[in-house]
Amino acid sequence: MPDLARPVPLDETWRRIRPFLPALGVTRVSDITGLDTVGIPVATAYRPNSRSLAVSQGKGPTSQAAMVSAAMEAVEHAHAERIDASLRLVRTAELAEAVAPWRLPRTVDSGADEHTPVLWIDGRRVTDGTPVAVPYEAVSLDFTLPRGLVPLGLCRDSNGLAGGNTVREAVVHALCELVERDAAALWDLRPAGEQAATRIDVSTVDHGQALGLLERYAAARVEVALFDITSDVGVPAVLCHIVEADPDPFRPLPPAAGLGCHPDPGQALVRALAEAAQSRLITISGSRDDVTRAEYDRVADVEAAVELRDALRATETHARPWRSGGAGPQALDEALPWLLGRLAAVGLSDVVAVDLTRPEVGIPVVKVLVPGLEGASALTEAPVLPGPRAERMIADAGGAEDGEDGDV
Repeated sequence: MPDLARPVPLDETWRRIRPFLPALGVTRVSDITGLDTVGIPVATAYRPNSRSLAVSQGKGPTSQAAMVSAAMEAVEHAHAERIDASLRLVRTAELAEAVAPWRLPRTVDSGADEHTPVLWIDGRRVTDGTPVAVPYEAVSLDFTLPRGLVPLGLCRDSNGLAGGNTVREAVVHALCELVERDAAALWDLRPAGEQAATRIDVSTVDHGQALGLLERYAAARVEVALFDITSDVGVPAVLCHIVEADPDPFRPLPPAAGLGCHPDPGQALVRALAEAAQSRLITISGSRDDVTRAEYDRVADVEAAVELRDALRATETHARPWRSGGAGPQALDEALPWLLGRLAAVGLSDVVAVDLTRPEVGIPVVKVLVPGLEGASALTEAPVLPGPRAERMIADAGGAEDGEDGDV
């Protein structure tokens, strides 16, 4: 099955976006694949005057795909940092159609309520185009704004921010990312035994691109552990851990992880495998401005790498065959209604998109929100509050433990 998120050839996408990169602050896009031993293509895009991240990464099965991915991420951030749209300052209780802030991912210091005046931006419900007010704080990535303008304590990140050749493509990409992060958040709450039971037997993987990436890891003596973290939403999602087979204290290389989500299970595998390589190169390159000193220090902790390697090896006995087939959509036009249907089936039918496209640029960029999905913020140090889905999982786990205690 082709990658549904790419309705036009990469050459055409690059031709469309390249002329606008300087105006959006991008000074260069570089292939950094050669900094690592794995060889999975990774690229970086640099925006020195950004208002959030100055360096964006991209990955893909080819160098061109990685370059386009990095450039598009930079384009997305540039749009979310400088939003030219009308805003309203009003209380949530005074709005007829609005995304309630308390239904979005929040930090523990969140002060979201019905009576605090906050800034709102206009969005539209994806299913029917109905206008819906969205908290500006959940959309903007301008971290130079005065703190008083963003008082809700929402998770301010790029989760659900996506660009594409068309608005539909951008929305599909955003929804896959939102479902992916929700699945990862819920998987993290599962007991270690249940997590191990989701291990994928890599010997059963039959997807051509995925097999090619696995061969690159094997040639570089990097061990791969894949886990099927698909949630009740039913959109295939994969977690990939990578670690050196023989960590070398004289040349420490960082363990890393990647996530992938896509209607096609094979493409979910490819995305997770490629993102793990990207995560590793983020640390190796030292270019990313949201990686802390403590994270860099951990690279030299060879004992921790050995412990992780051994812990991952211990899950191999639980590995189960990879499910290569699926009844997902076969074309991009089918992907959006399919994704919306999967979300609606678990009670998540309120999907809202804010169109951030700049007419003078013409590259479709959207920020999509699905109230009720779990999320996590990469740009805040405050812990994230569990949302309703996580709370139910925590409550169910507590009930199960109580029942087990009663049976003993």
